[in-house]
Amino acid sequence: MSRKYKFHNPEGAYFITFSVVGWIDLFTRMVYADLIIGSLDYCRKNKGMSIFGYCIMPSHIHLIFRAEEGNPSDLIRDFKGFTSRKLLREIKENSQESRDWLLKMFETSKTSISGANKNQLWQHHNNPLEIWSLSVFKQKLDYIHDNPIKAGFVDNSWDWRYSSAKNYADDFHGILEIDVNYWL
Repeated sequence: MSRKYKFHNPEGAYFITFSVVGWIDLFTRMVYADLIIGSLDYCRKNKGMSIFGYCIMPSHIHLIFRAEEGNPSDLIRDFKGFTSRKLLREIKENSQESRDWLLKMFETSKTSISGANKNQLWQHHNNPLEIWSLSVFKQKLDYIHDNPIKAGFVDNSWDWRYSSAKNYADDFHGILEIDVNYWL
């Protein structure tokens, strides 16, 4: 792993992106995106994850977060491991899913460095970027909120269900509580 792709400051806030292997559009199904929301909510309430911004796109997730216990790498590792197992279980149980195709894609994506026994859902890299100023925070927050607009899914960032844009808009509440006041 390149030195520039590590969490160097354990107390820092970070912008990261993690993607489904093969850029598979897994989160077009609400059940899977809702699972991610539930897992982020759990991490926020029970694992010391402060969430300042997020956006769940069909094949990837953008997140601005801070690990209150100074363990960002461990926190993301555990999040990705838990969600991978839970998503794979949901896929196997979903009778309307293209299970064989998805499971085959996840199985063939497994690498020798993967901790997965049979399947690999997430790509290995997160590419963390430390947020060192308010201007960098705003740039990254705007980037993740504009993602659904640039993809042509919505005209207004706050219309994307799986984004913190609603949390920042006047009189709106997103589906996931976030820690807005940290930077403002």
